[in-house]
Amino acid sequence: MRRAVQLAGICAALAGCAGAGAGGGGAPVYRGVETVLLADDLVNVRVAMSGARGRADVDAYARCAAAQYALIRGFGFARHVRTAVAETGGVWRGDAVYTISAALPAGLRTIDAEVTVADCGAQRIPTV
Repeated sequence: MRRAVQLAGICAALAGCAGAGAGGGGAPVYRGVETVLLADDLVNVRVAMSGARGRADVDAYARCAAAQYALIRGFGFARHVRTAVAETGGVWRGDAVYTISAALPAGLRTIDAEVTVADCGAQRIPTV
């Protein structure tokens, strides 16, 4: 089952006006999220942004989207599996995979979805 969710906001519509490139010092412009359910407990999260200071900003955007997606699906936790990040022409793209679960999963890269979504809101990072 493939399920895609697009996130578009005013910032995305105005992205051409932002002029912020990689490490350009401008505010980040979050260009959208696409989520694809790969299995009942496995989700692919693809994000795009400009104005990122580096890989960590792209990772944070994907983590925020994954946490919100876990909550939407009725799960409380996620675990990071992998993320690929690339930058071309000032647009950063992340392609991440997370497992989602009702119980805290084993592993070191676990995410408490409620706590993470609240933190993302405080940092003004959009979620799905």
